[in-house]
Amino acid sequence: MHDQRPVVPFLKWAGGKRWLIRNHSVFFDIPNRCRYVEPFLGSGAVFFSLLPKQAMLNDLNRELITTYTAIRDEWKMVARALADHNRKHSHEYYYHIRGSIPKDSVALAARFIYLNRTCFNGIYRVNRRGEFNVPLGTKTSVVLDTDDFEGVASSLSEVVLRSDDFQLVIDDCGRGDFIFADPPYTVKHNNNGFVKYNERLFSWSDQERLSASLRRAAKRGASVVVSNADHSSIRDLYSGCDILTLSRHSVMASEAARRRITSEILVRL
Repeated sequence: MHDQRPVVPFLKWAGGKRWLIRNHSVFFDIPNRCRYVEPFLGSGAVFFSLLPKQAMLNDLNRELITTYTAIRDEWKMVARALADHNRKHSHEYYYHIRGSIPKDSVALAARFIYLNRTCFNGIYRVNRRGEFNVPLGTKTSVVLDTDDFEGVASSLSEVVLRSDDFQLVIDDCGRGDFIFADPPYTVKHNNNGFVKYNERLFSWSDQERLSASLRRAAKRGASVVVSNADHSSIRDLYSGCDILTLSRHSVMASEAARRRITSEILVRL
């Protein structure tokens, strides 16, 4: 692990795993010599808590990976650009930036963070043309007290960042690798409001392909932990593996009254 302190993730992400690493860190006891691999990075909550010395981080969302890369390489410029968004933020400005197409990685990263912090519920969603289309939310804080872009840059300094299909990443893993896979949840469970949208991003055939690729990596000697929906179809997909049921408070429902205890599973191969 790195000598620096854990870093607070700078993005809010649907399905983020801050709760998991906070309450169940025992499942992520990674030997120092292991390379940590995440095929679905998102907000990187587990990575930023563990800060492994070796890591390969991937996400198919190219703008997300560009954002991480820009912070790693030019964090001061990203911070300045984000502060500029903070000064200009308004209803009209949000939709102006939402409709813009930045020309360079720093501007793209600042836009990505700005929209993440001011859009509705921190959702990342694009239309069929690949255009971000989430409406303005109620949050107005663009620059946060928890921001530590220098720490983020330091933690990513030796990391391999990729934006590939998950199978390409997993197929590169074997003995000496610790894979944590946190795919989009695509089966209905616990009134999950993101299922319909996620099914367009990550189909059931993708779930099957993920399970098969992780089983192959485990046979090559990789250690594997997978989080997923607590649903019979997922349990069947990982039959024969060590399956743990975890309960938590759901925070994704738009109304507080609908936020209830929900369960997910953690699978160890």
